[in-house]
Amino acid sequence: MDIQQVSTFVMNNLMYLTGGLGVLVVIMYAIIINLWMNVSYMKKRYRKMMTGVDGQNLERMLIGHIEETQKVVKENQRIDQENKAIAALLQKALTRVGVVRFRAFEDMGSDLSYAVALLDAENNGVILSSIFGREDSRSYVKPIEGGKSTYTLTDEEQQALQKAMGAH
Repeated sequence: MDIQQVSTFVMNNLMYLTGGLGVLVVIMYAIIINLWMNVSYMKKRYRKMMTGVDGQNLERMLIGHIEETQKVVKENQRIDQENKAIAALLQKALTRVGVVRFRAFEDMGSDLSYAVALLDAENNGVILSSIFGREDSRSYVKPIEGGKSTYTLTDEEQQALQKAMGAH
């Protein structure tokens, strides 16, 4: 196509070309207005975000939250160490108890005698026994290591020891 043909085509279709360009201008104006409204909305949100609730800017607010988070982390570490110390202490505390009451003598009316096993988490501790009679009563203490005693245990003391070791 040479320049004369193009020129003739443009002259013959000038009204359509002008109308088409006018429609494009209107579409461009609509796009520009839409973009302007979006930018305006984003500016408003940006200003609101940067000022914060009480007028502080976002940077100060974030730094404050980071410092507060660091304090919480340090406090959690301290609490964790304290919990570990308490757990270690509880391993040595007498936390397992077994009690057996019994009648030591047939002519006695009630179960006033008893055996109490007091153990820690590793089944170390003592068994306290009391034998109650009409004329007198006697108390005994027998050490327990690892759930066993170097002393001979009565049936009642053995039952108290089993109850204590079963109370996890």
